[in-house]
Order: sequence, then structure tokens, then C-alpha cells
Amino acid sequence: MEEQNNIVELVDEDGKKLSFEYLMTLDYGENEYVILAPIEPYDDNAEELTGDEVVILRVEQDENQDDIYVSIEDENEMDEVFNAFSEIIAQSDNENS
Repeated sequence: MEEQNNIVELVDEDGKKLSFEYLMTLDYGENEYVILAPIEPYDDNAEELTGDEVVILRVEQDENQDDIYVSIEDENEMDEVFNAFSEIIAQSDNENS
């Protein structure tokens, strides 16, 4: 993972580098999550990410205690974190109106 300004580069399972804009870090429950927005559309035949979507990854530590981003497999966990993120965005939009 490389981080420059608000750009995060991740490498997918095929070794392809993908660039994301860092939106926020969110503490939810006992975990920490990072919310990213794709900079360019991404198509891997299974799913397509566009600039209108976000990627939510759980932050964990590897054996060296360095942060790593982990995909969320549990659909309920993903929904709960996305709903918490949506509430924060809605609250921010209301304050800016």
C-alpha cells in the first residue's frame, strides 16, 4: 500500500495497482475501517467500481504491527459500517446546507 496525499494505491489479487481517494477512517464497534473512493472505474468481470461507490476495508495489524487493509467478508458487518458512513455523510451534508 502506498499513500500520497489523499491517494491510496492498493494491489489486487492479479497484481494490478488500483488508485483510491482516501475519504475517512471510521471507528465502528471494536474495529477501525478505512473508506476509499475509486479514482478510475475498475472492472474485473465480477464487479465494477465507479467514482460513485466506496470501498470499505477493515484496518488490522500484521505481525510487525503495521496497518493492513482487509476485505470484509461478512455482509452484515459491511452493511452496518456502510450505514454508519452514510449517516456521517448525511449529517455533514445537513450541516453544510
